[in-house]
Amino acid sequence: MQKVNLSTVSEFVLVGLSDAPQVRFLLFVLFLIVYLATMAGNILILVAIGTDARLHNPMYFFLGNLALLDILCPTVTVPKMLGALVLEKKVISFPGCLLQLFFLIDAVGTEIFLLAVMAYDRYIAICHPLQYMNIVSMKLCAHLAIGTWLVGFVNSLLHTSLIFTLSFCGSNKVDQYYCDIPPVLALSCLPTYSRELVILLVAGVLGGSAFVITLISYTYILLAILSMKSSESRHKAFSTCGSHLTVVCLFYGTTICTYVRPSSTYSPRQDRIVSMLYEILTPLINPIIYSLRNKEVQCALRRVVSQLRTAL
Repeated sequence: MQKVNLSTVSEFVLVGLSDAPQVRFLLFVLFLIVYLATMAGNILILVAIGTDARLHNPMYFFLGNLALLDILCPTVTVPKMLGALVLEKKVISFPGCLLQLFFLIDAVGTEIFLLAVMAYDRYIAICHPLQYMNIVSMKLCAHLAIGTWLVGFVNSLLHTSLIFTLSFCGSNKVDQYYCDIPPVLALSCLPTYSRELVILLVAGVLGGSAFVITLISYTYILLAILSMKSSESRHKAFSTCGSHLTVVCLFYGTTICTYVRPSSTYSPRQDRIVSMLYEILTPLINPIIYSLRNKEVQCALRRVVSQLRTAL
């Protein structure tokens, strides 16, 4: 029987993105701009939804949850990465590494389930518009949102406990710019096969189920769009649906590529690029794709700006 809490490692060393000072400075400026833009976009959405009663409906309720997740996900890793680029503080404590991994998996897992719920919501709205208000009540939305956050929490708790009850008594160098499952598992002194199997099984079943629900929902949505008589309506619907589906596929594809595979296939350089796609890029483009192009959100933001000007 494996012993628990045998770790003799008190801190981990994160591998930076570059050792060249000029490159580090350019990367710092780039990621700082992206991070600030991500925060600004998602906060604007939360302000618009929270202050405008016209946006207090199921679709915007879910978009508000998505904005919260898109604030949480990069905030877990990017500030530490920026500090490493400028101050070269690449060391993270054992509890800090544990918490970073926990909140990252929590945010990513919750977003996977939330995207499935949002896809189902859009399926009902487009394919059964007359029954939408009867089926998708705010009470149901609250239950679905609580369910996604709860499943994400339990999923992250399981993954984190499986990893951080291992023994770490050798190298403490995490081959990534943040604490993630594959590079931390690689540092264990104990065999990780059984735990990897559990992680793969749980991630595969939960992630796969969410992806299938999303895919089926969008398939029915596309079929409904094809049956529209107006070519202008079809073009507009395809444009919106296509951009949503592109972002969804990008997020699911990169997260599945990262977590639903054996650690023996881990490639540090490749995984740094892939992780940036779902952890930094999608939180940046989600507000643009889902909300900021929406005329209702734009009108709500104009009203907020107008109120601020009046108050000042």
